[in-house]
Order: sequence, then C-alpha cells, then structure tokens
Amino acid sequence: MSSPTLPSSSGAPGSADSSAVRRNSKRPKYSKFTQQELPACKPILTPRWVISAFMLVSIVFIPIGVASLFASRDVVEIIDRYDIDCIPASNRTDKVQYIQSPGDKTCIRTLKVPKHMKHPIYVYYQLDNFYQNHRRYVKSRSDQQLRDNSSASDVGDCKPEDMINGSYIVPCGLIAWSLFNDTYSFSINSSQNLTVNKKGISWKSDREHKFGKDVYPKNFQSGGLIGGATLDPSIPLSEQEALIVWMRTAALPTFRKLYGKIEQDLEENDTIRVTLGNYYNTYSFNGKKKLVLSTTSWLGGKNDFLGIAYLTVGGLCFFLAMAFTIVYLVKPRQLGDPSYLSWNRNPGWH
Repeated sequence: MSSPTLPSSSGAPGSADSSAVRRNSKRPKYSKFTQQELPACKPILTPRWVISAFMLVSIVFIPIGVASLFASRDVVEIIDRYDIDCIPASNRTDKVQYIQSPGDKTCIRTLKVPKHMKHPIYVYYQLDNFYQNHRRYVKSRSDQQLRDNSSASDVGDCKPEDMINGSYIVPCGLIAWSLFNDTYSFSINSSQNLTVNKKGISWKSDREHKFGKDVYPKNFQSGGLIGGATLDPSIPLSEQEALIVWMRTAALPTFRKLYGKIEQDLEENDTIRVTLGNYYNTYSFNGKKKLVLSTTSWLGGKNDFLGIAYLTVGGLCFFLAMAFTIVYLVKPRQLGDPSYLSWNRNPGWH
C-alpha cells in the first residue's frame, strides 16, 4: 500500500504552493542593488598607501601654509585705539556722561607709517565687545521697507524705532538707529590732505537689490534719543554706502567695517595726522574703538590663521608619515597575518 503524497516543502517552481508563498512573502525582490552586491572599490590601506597619503598631504599643505604666511606678513597695518585717549583726562571718571553731552569732540591723532604702503589703503573702524549678532538686534530691521518705497509702513519688527509722532521712520529698527558716527579726515606730513573715497565700499548686490533707489530717509534720528549718525534725506538709501556697510551685521563681537579707501601710496616714516570726531558711544557697554589702515595682498587682509592652519596640518601629516615609516621598517607586519586574530593570540578561546 503506497503512502500518501505530501506537499513538497521546497516550494518547487510552478507549483501552486510555491506561488502562494511568493505572493504572501514580504521579502523584497532580489537585485544586486538591494543586496549591496554592486561592483565597488574596496581599497586596502597598506602601510605604503597610508605613508604615501600622509606625505602627499604634507607636500601640498606646507608650501601653501608658507605662501599664506608670507602673503599675510606683506600686509602693512596701522592700528590705533583711540576711545580712551580721545576723552579729556578730566572727564575719564564718567566717560558715558561726556560722550552723551553735546559739544565738539574733535581729537587729533598722529600715526607713523612703518613701511611703504601701496594703494589702495583701506580705512576701517574696529569695534570690540559690540554684539551685532544679538537676536533682537539682528531682527530689528525691515528689508521690505529698505527695498521698496511703497513699504514705508512695514515696520513690524522695528520696535521701538518704528514710528515717531505718528509717522514711520525710514530706515527703521535698531541696526540703522545705531549707525556708526565717528568721523576721520587725514593729512600727510602736516601739509597734504589725503582724500578718502567712500564710494564702492559696500557690496554691489546690496546696493542693487537690498536698498531701493527710490527709498529716502524719513524721520530718521529725529527722536529724543539719538543712536548714531544721521542720514541725508535727499540721497536714496542705495547711495548711502556707510549705512549699507553697517546694516550687514557682523557675526562676532569684534569686527571691522570699511570706512573708505585712500588711493595714494604712503612712504615709510610718513606722518599721518588724523582729525577724528569721537562721537560714538561704546563706553556704556565697555566697548573699544580702533582706527585701522591696511593694505591687502593676493590673499586679502592680514590674517596668519590660514597659514598656521596649513602648516599645522602639513607638519602633523609629515610627522605621522615618518612615524609610520619607522614602525614599518623596524617592526614590519605581514599583510593579512592570521596570527593577529584574537582566537589565535588566545588559543584557550573557543
């Protein structure tokens, strides 16, 4: 008597059972992509490859670092902090009261040119401990109002510098209200005036797209508390470049902003006489003010950080390449040596 035929557990192709299993299964359809079986580069980091990679990085980075440092050292800078010295000795016990009181606050400074300065010579003002990145300060502006003449009423984020006596302030907000208002004029060797060009100091994209050609200042700095500089109401905002530079807020509490350009060479040991108007109040928050005259190189202004960073990384890679070379020569290791496997190093393991 023959035994009954049982269904095949192997799921033979074409059978009804195997078709049902495939339909009910949640297994994805097989492909080399889903199973990660596509051809791939699987480099083996041999000692020679590792040493060569470190040497290549050091060979590239060290010359770049040296060139960057030389470019930075070629930049000539004159930095003069004047916020303390431009306060009369009798008023230094209460600097805030002095700076807030009306009157002429002209200060004369004398600078010495340390070496030849090739034009253009950039004139910056530097502020320390001024947090332009504060969230409330950064938001206190109206980009729509700055761009469009018909949006003078768009002052939602500008409080408390939004309206005065029922009229809208243009430009509104704390950033514009606190516009830097110290002034500088220069003469060389007590005889020749140095002209400071204040055109082209802002970003072209800001002048053309962020500040309108038909937007004019209105009711600006006309309240009881004056924050900084005033603006000429007959000049559109797109041409008021000192404002445009100031409105591009800085990310760090110590920053420089471009005041203008001197388009004339200065020779070594020239004496620069600076007639300075000290009006901006940094004393209430223990800030500092500095006047900076600087040339540039192909890398930009004076900054040793980039060169030091390249030299540090290049030197570290060179040190590692030498260390790995010594280890490789003194105590070589065969690639794929099974004796380093844990179960071979500890035979008692199972």
